Amino acid sequence: MVRLGFGDRFMMIMIYIFLAFLAFVTFYPFWNALVVSFNSGADTSLGGVTFWPRDFTLENYEIVFQDKRLLNGFGISVARTIVGTITSILVTSIFAYGMTKRELMGRKYYMIMCIVTMYFGGGLIPSFMLIRGLGLMDSFWVFIIPGLVSVWNMIIFRTFFAGLPNGLEESAKIDGAGNWGIFFKIILPLSGPVIATLSLFTAVSHWNEWFLPSIYINKEELLPIQTILRQILNSNIMSEQMSNLDSASQAALSRMQSVTTKSLSMATMIVATVPIIMVYPFVQKHFVKGVLVGSLKE
Repeated sequence: MVRLGFGDRFMMIMIYIFLAFLAFVTFYPFWNALVVSFNSGADTSLGGVTFWPRDFTLENYEIVFQDKRLLNGFGISVARTIVGTITSILVTSIFAYGMTKRELMGRKYYMIMCIVTMYFGGGLIPSFMLIRGLGLMDSFWVFIIPGLVSVWNMIIFRTFFAGLPNGLEESAKIDGAGNWGIFFKIILPLSGPVIATLSLFTAVSHWNEWFLPSIYINKEELLPIQTILRQILNSNIMSEQMSNLDSASQAALSRMQSVTTKSLSMATMIVATVPIIMVYPFVQKHFVKGVLVGSLKE
């Protein structure tokens, strides 16, 4: 066992202190939001609520789960994330597999056009006109179709597919398999780490998106929870929140005088954040292997 000198031990201690400080700075905002969500809003307004609820209450979450608009938005976000992730990964991987074929005519020009879109865009107004022209305004599919292909994910998929042994496809073709059979029965099963990693990135992107729905969606029943959360965060009074509750819920809210906009917004934020955080532990082991292998293999 190698013994560390005084300088090395001092450096290791400083590194651990820095990492502990970095972890605290990263985690504390979320923890404080969780604490505020379980604390009385009236008590929170007095200040000083930091690491633990001073006046514990579940009233904030009662209001959140009684608000049909928030529950509907939660369902829209879940549906959008599931459908959007599956379709985007499927279409992008198929596109990437086609781009690995050297016999594809114009392959280099297609790649150049894809890369150009990563650096240059038409802007909000042309995008709005395109979405309106396609008839996707106030439609659930406006969440799905514009994001079907991710050029960045396509490049990672393409690089990973190009790194697989050519003998796999050649042997499959000898056995009579076509391109679709090779892709779905051989290529995709071997791409588990990349698929898991890029699926998580795509799911997080869909789940956290709030800006585009605020532009393309006018129907309140199609708004995802992140857009609704933004509306709550931007509101200064509780009247709009109360107007979305039924009479029984409004009567219950009138008895909860300690609920404030801040405490309600923190509870809503926790409800909107926890589901996607729970996904991370299941795919964390694929992060390094999926992204690095897909990025570095030739």
